[in-house]
Order: sequence, then C-alpha cells, then structure tokens
Amino acid sequence: MKLPGSRLLGLLLAATALGAALSVVAVQWCRINGWTDPDQHIHMCYSDFSLLFSQRGLAEGLFPFVDDVPADQVMEYPVLLVMVAGVLALLVPGEGITDERILAFYDLNHLAVVLCWLGVVLATAYSTAGHRRQDALMVALAPGIILSLSINWDMWAVFLGALALLLWGRSHPVWAGVLIGLGAAMKLYPLFFLGAILVLCLRSGRLRSFVATTLAAAITWLAVNLPFMLLQFEQWSTFYRFSSERDVSFSSVWLFFTWLPLDGAGFSLLSNGLFLLCCFGVAYLGWAAPTRPRMAQLCFLIVASFLLLGKVYSPQFVMWLIPLLVLARPKVRGYLVWQAAEVYHWVSVWMMSAKITSGGEFAGGTVLIDWAYHLGILAHMATLIYLMVQVIREILDPEKDIVRTRARDLDRERERDLEHDPGRDVGRAASTPAAPDDDGRSSASLSSAPLSPAPRNPDLGERDPLAGVTRGRPDTFALPGLGRQASWKLRW
Repeated sequence: MKLPGSRLLGLLLAATALGAALSVVAVQWCRINGWTDPDQHIHMCYSDFSLLFSQRGLAEGLFPFVDDVPADQVMEYPVLLVMVAGVLALLVPGEGITDERILAFYDLNHLAVVLCWLGVVLATAYSTAGHRRQDALMVALAPGIILSLSINWDMWAVFLGALALLLWGRSHPVWAGVLIGLGAAMKLYPLFFLGAILVLCLRSGRLRSFVATTLAAAITWLAVNLPFMLLQFEQWSTFYRFSSERDVSFSSVWLFFTWLPLDGAGFSLLSNGLFLLCCFGVAYLGWAAPTRPRMAQLCFLIVASFLLLGKVYSPQFVMWLIPLLVLARPKVRGYLVWQAAEVYHWVSVWMMSAKITSGGEFAGGTVLIDWAYHLGILAHMATLIYLMVQVIREILDPEKDIVRTRARDLDRERERDLEHDPGRDVGRAASTPAAPDDDGRSSASLSSAPLSPAPRNPDLGERDPLAGVTRGRPDTFALPGLGRQASWKLRW
C-alpha cells in the first residue's frame, strides 16, 4: 500500500486538526454554558453525548445492555455504539449527574470521534488513486463534518466503513467483511456496501469473494451481538423495534406525506420497499453499464438512496456520504454546492428545534422558520439527487469520470515515455517480484520476452482504486439495455 508523501500526509493531518478545532469552536457555547433547552438549539450545539449520559443511566454507573435499567432509560442504538458509550462513561471521574461530569463525558466522546475522523481522512487518501490523494482534503475540511461531528457517534461507523472499503480495495475480502460486520454493529449503513460488492463480484465472476466477505461480516456481527442478545434481549432489540415503529421525523421526505393513513410501521414498509426498488435499479445499472462501475460509485448511490427515502434524516447523516462522494465523484464545485445546502439544512433544523423546545416563543414564533426548515429539506434532497444523477451519468459515460480519465491520461504519458526510453520500465519491471496468477505461477515464468506494462482496461476495473479482487477479471455476467451485450454466466 503506497502511502501519501510526507508533505501531503502532513497537510492532511494539519487540515484535520484545523477541522477538529473548528468543530470545538462550533459547540463552545454549550461547553461553557451547558446543554439546556432551548439554548442548545438556539446556539446550534446540541449533542446526544451530553443528553444520553444523564438520561440513560450512564452517569449512575449503569452499563447499557449489561445492567438492568428502567424501560425509559434503554439506549436505542446498536450494540457496538452502546459499548463505546458505556466504556467512555466508565472513564469519567466522580459520581452522579453534575455539569463537570457531563462536560467530561462530552469531551471524551468528542476526542474519540475526532480520532475516527482522522482515520477516515487517511483511509480516504489510501483508497483513491495515487494521483488523487489530495482529494482527502475535502473530508478533512468538510463543513458537514465540522458542524455535526459531535451530535452522535456516527463517525465511528464512518471510520469502520472507510476501513472496510480500503481493505476491499487492497484485495482483503475477509477482513473487509470483518470491518463491515463491526460497522453494522455500530450503525447499519456499512452493511449496504455488501450490495455493491455483490454487483461487482457477480459481474466479474468472483462470487466466492462476495460469499467470503458476507460470511465474515455476518460472523463478526453475530459475535458482537450474540452475548447481549442472550443477556439482555429486550434492551438489545430496542433499536430494531424503535427503527421500525418510530414516526416520521427529522427532515425526512415523508414529512410531506404525513396525510397518508400510515403509522410508523406503515411508513417503514413504504420506505423500505422503495429503497429495495432503488437497490434493484443500482444493481441493474452495475450489470448493464457499458463499463464496469467503480466500487465507490455504487456504494454512494446505495447509501444516498437509503438516506433520501428514510423516515429520518438527522443532520449528522451527511457524514455517511462525504467520504463516499469524495471517492465516487471528487469534483469540487458539486461538492461545495452540496455542502452549502447541507449547512443551510443544518441551520434550519436547529432553528426549528429552537422554536419547538421554546414552546413557540423563539423568534416570536414566526412561520418563516417553518418555511426555512422545509426549504432546507428540499435543498438537501435536490442537491443529493443532483449528485446521484451525475454519478449515474459518469457510470454510463466513463469519459465524464475524472478518476478514470486522469488515470487514462497518466497511462498515455507513461506509454509516450516508454516510446522514448523503452528500456527504462523494463529494468524497473525486472527488479520487481512477479505476482502469481490464479494458478499460483509467477507471471514472469510464463514468458521470456522483455517485460512491458500491460495495457489498462477500464472495462476490467483497472482504473478503479477499490476494484480489489475484481481488478482485471473479465465480465462474465451482464444485462442488456445500456450498451452492454448480455451474458448470463455465473462463475464461482
């Protein structure tokens, strides 16, 4: 794995440190004055860290999913997230619910998610093409991360998901599955990466890699969850019941359809059904596109579809998408427009929350806050849909994909250099150990001819930094309709 140069690595570390400092500034009012309603909403520094420490038994020393707690104090989150909260709560000195202990718990969690953020930045730099390492700066200085980093523990799942993609791109499908399983035990969204892996493995005839990744993810998830399923099933299952039964809220598209005669479970069925249709659409795109899509492109489309159709869109969910977009479509203009819309949405959410928690007194209860909030929802949705459309266009026309085209230009430059100095690359290739092929034989033993670089075929994932085990594999399964000749071969 080629690491970024020392100058770029230092720049990434410095940029992340700057972003982390800004994230502290963004919540400084609450750190000084405490997290109380409606002030924490007015000053836009709300955090679940402080709220749940005092309301979920953490301050009393109760360890979630282990100790018995009243029904109204059960944490409504997956196991691994709850374990992080419980362990960090044990590190807070003192006893009881005090302002000092709440601040200490908040600071510990803020520091932890900053470290996860740094891990995401580095994983993004390692996951993109060598000539695009600087794209990770968009993750290091993302306004959406700076403003929403400490709302909840989402950055932990983003970190595990980023590592899973990195390991998949380095052809470690089992370890990628382990990280997906851990990520799904923190927040469910890394589980969606398996859909992209299925599409690419089926198209390239590497189903065994998909099975290995899925089994590793399932075993890891079960190993983390099973003890708590047996020990405290009611607490463990709260997250899944809550997710299914909760009403539509927090910037969901379904807020515009609450007139439908559906309860929380009904909207869950509708939302999940439409998301499943979107997944089928992404799968068809992946199997019918003229050129094999890149891994990050498919992951972005799947996760974006889930967020668009979910019953809730909390402000911190933008962090799920930022690394995926940077890997899928690292175009600064579209990224900045999207981030501007998300910042506006973030502000409108807290203004609406301030109005609600103040009993309608904030800003005189003006209806303009409601309109600004609804406009924020539409802005978030419109810009995200725009980005999805652009990613689909670049899948169908790889000449619009700057990751592929830049790699192609570098290949052409290399070919021109070899024409002027054909011996230069031969010497370099001769000094490099030959990689074994599928039969375990060294490629150098198959021919005594002078070595030369093999042409890169974009159809075979050669220009996808995250192609992993599918790189170089010919298509065996493809569907017609988007310019690809149908092929129905299924290979293990």
